[in-house]
Amino acid sequence: MFTVDAPEVSSVREGPWLLTPGERYGSRRRVRRTGPEAVLFDRDGTLVEDIPYNGDPERVRLMPSARAAVDAVRARGIPVGVITNQSGLARGLLTHGGVEAVRRRVEELLGPLNVWAVCPHGPGDGCACRKPAPGLVHAACAALGVDPRAAVVLGDIGADIEAAKAAGAVGVLVPTPVTRPEETAAAEHAAPDLLTAVRALLGGPDGSAGAP
Repeated sequence: MFTVDAPEVSSVREGPWLLTPGERYGSRRRVRRTGPEAVLFDRDGTLVEDIPYNGDPERVRLMPSARAAVDAVRARGIPVGVITNQSGLARGLLTHGGVEAVRRRVEELLGPLNVWAVCPHGPGDGCACRKPAPGLVHAACAALGVDPRAAVVLGDIGADIEAAKAAGAVGVLVPTPVTRPEETAAAEHAAPDLLTAVRALLGGPDGSAGAP
């Protein structure tokens, strides 16, 4: 059962909203493994198809290889999180209930995830959490008990990669048709799909891990 660290009725200028399991992952003793200590996925355009301001769980569709990629990370015992800008909240186009309904549907399709960090602000609000700012990465890593420098962020646009870099994490771009050419050109690490990206992060046949 997930708890929400933000009330149903609150100013969207508060945040980020943190959706976490009742037991914080960081409170559990973990066996140290090679590779990243946390993998954080962007939501729209990375894990699920990007439908602007979607609060309808019936419209949620997974991106290609999303389930296989998440399963591969989970099988290594590495915590999995989601970091997502949801400016529809600030614009009055989304409600907290809609965001939560979509989260539940995503987890029905992907299985349970360890943490969600949601920015409810608009582009002009000047918050510290809206990507490309690092606040969502910091919040998710804090909930997981992981140093951001040991985390990897996967996303489909430059703001995801910039947020990772600002937090000290590794960013991996998984381009889609909406990714601008200059974003792809600027990405230090990129992969054609999520599963390829995750396999590179988790290591090849020799067990060594590294960024794509």
